Amino acid sequence: MSEMFRITLPDGSVREVAPGTTPADIAAAIGPGLAKAAIAARVDGELRDIGRAFEGDAQLALVTSKDEADALELARHDYAHVLAEAVQALWPGTQITFGPATDDGFYYDVMAPASRDPFSMDDLPAIEEKMREIIRADKPLRREVWSREALIAKWQADGERFKAEWAAELPEGEELTVYWSGSDWLDMCRGPHLASTGKLDPQAFKLMRVAGAYWRGDQRNAQLTRIYGTGWLNRKQLDAHLHKLEEAAKRDHRRLGQEMDLFHLQAEAHGSVFWHPKGYLIWRELEAYMRRAIDAAGYREVKTPQVMDARQWEQSGHWGKYRENMFVIPDEVPNTEDEGPIVSNEADWMALKPMNCPAHVLIFRQGIKSYRDLPLRLYENGCCHRNEPHGALHGLMRVRQFTQDDAHIFCREDQIVTEVQAFCELADRIYRDFGFTYSIKLALRPEKRFGTDAMWDKAEAELRDAVMRAGLATAEYGWEELPGEGAFYAPKLEWHLTDAIGRTWQVGTIQSDRVLPERLDASYIGEDGERHRPVMLHRAIFGSYERFIGILIEHFAGRLPVWLAPVQAVVATIVSDADAYAGDAVAKLKAAGIRVESDLRNEKINYKVREHSLAKVPYLLVVGKREADEGTVAIRTLGQEGQKVVALDEAIAMLAKDAAAPDMRS
Repeated sequence: MSEMFRITLPDGSVREVAPGTTPADIAAAIGPGLAKAAIAARVDGELRDIGRAFEGDAQLALVTSKDEADALELARHDYAHVLAEAVQALWPGTQITFGPATDDGFYYDVMAPASRDPFSMDDLPAIEEKMREIIRADKPLRREVWSREALIAKWQADGERFKAEWAAELPEGEELTVYWSGSDWLDMCRGPHLASTGKLDPQAFKLMRVAGAYWRGDQRNAQLTRIYGTGWLNRKQLDAHLHKLEEAAKRDHRRLGQEMDLFHLQAEAHGSVFWHPKGYLIWRELEAYMRRAIDAAGYREVKTPQVMDARQWEQSGHWGKYRENMFVIPDEVPNTEDEGPIVSNEADWMALKPMNCPAHVLIFRQGIKSYRDLPLRLYENGCCHRNEPHGALHGLMRVRQFTQDDAHIFCREDQIVTEVQAFCELADRIYRDFGFTYSIKLALRPEKRFGTDAMWDKAEAELRDAVMRAGLATAEYGWEELPGEGAFYAPKLEWHLTDAIGRTWQVGTIQSDRVLPERLDASYIGEDGERHRPVMLHRAIFGSYERFIGILIEHFAGRLPVWLAPVQAVVATIVSDADAYAGDAVAKLKAAGIRVESDLRNEKINYKVREHSLAKVPYLLVVGKREADEGTVAIRTLGQEGQKVVALDEAIAMLAKDAAAPDMRS
């Protein structure tokens, strides 16, 4: 008799099974309900096919659609394979490459056959219909292990040069697997997959768009077509997602930024923002607000150089670990002659700073610091540059030039938890002032890092303790620990804001760092008269002004809080007889500190109301002859029906109160 395998279930019970038994067999043995519901299995923590046989003793947890994260990953992976199969069925000769799951769906990179043009949006309806046909056919998805030689030969015979190239480069000794869809189509894949295509809901996916992509992401290689889709477990989830995308499109900060005349971007400065007067007013309000907050919290504002010698970045460690994201500059006068290279090969190198931290250490090192000087909190609205790929740039959300609300706290070991706790409380007040809810995550040590395990143990424990003391390490605040997500020099706390339509944005961070002070030789004189290393806390709340403004525009759909609105009120006339009164009203509103404009054009009032509503002006003060005679205004509030007539002085008092920043209200 063959040796039996011991399979341990989550409740601790053990089942002895024969070799060849699968998780599906165990589900069936437990009961028909579970057999129907189980879609995959976790075997010793690894997600696997429900029909893949056990290879020895194992821990088993059956996966159902209630395990939504795993279920969505499986479904989206399957949708990607069905997409590739559908494209090849419709257009034989199409070459396929790879198709992973994404955060909300899937994509597949393909090359159209020579007989037709690259795939376009016009092809998507036909592909969708073919995908539904494959799903309804309920084709079994079956795993096989192949030899390298057999797999390469298969791809070469089928004219799949991309797949053949990839298979030839996989590490020696790596198990090569394919998955069959029925008996007539296969793809190279590690898996896992659902048991059959019929486990997918044919009404729970939608192909969204096509885009160009290069084989292996290299523009020197062949150009492919990337077909994107979104995939879900059921139609209800798909509809909710599509509605969310529709809302997001209405809130797109790039469109609203143009409509509201806030900023623009253009190719002459890839990834850098041209701020218009109205957009820069928002920036200035945020900057003033943040300065009041950091002044009250005991920070000292500094300003550091944009360009520093490469040797400084070498010493900090960024030159070795971050150089591909830095803009480097030769330290020499460029050649002005027509002939010859612009720069020589002999120049020293400098770099635009991608971050402010090394410069703040250099300020800390000026003069002798005592333990009594700590904590020292240095703040900078620091302009930084990072060499992001052109294709990764996205409006204000991902740029090359950005300004951080950056600060570094130099403190003693015994001050760390208190300082981090104080920062948690400061961030909480600020996010609540903007109306955001948030969750906090602790990003733990990555695989590649500086420092000893003992150093990381201590740093992670300090951040964890500070959040607990602040009362924020709870389910209410979405507390979670993220293995491997820390920076190379320190663990970090992350603040993830939730916006009006449920999207999350990672913005604020604080990192406990013992590495950089060591590498850059920062020290202070302790109570014992000896030199000691400070601990350096890296922290930001907005993250960057550019991205935070983008988030605000989308969160409020352009209807910014009155204190942030570039134009807080417009006084609009019904008839020209009220022009003089409108001018007086504007003067009084300006004197009260309100950003106000007048609209005296010879246009119908309904036209003016519509135009200023589209411009997202919070208040429209309408005046005609009656209002001029009575010293009143008719107030229309953005987003509300109707109007109310009040005395001008009362309107000014109301607007002045509403226009005050949240930290300035009594």
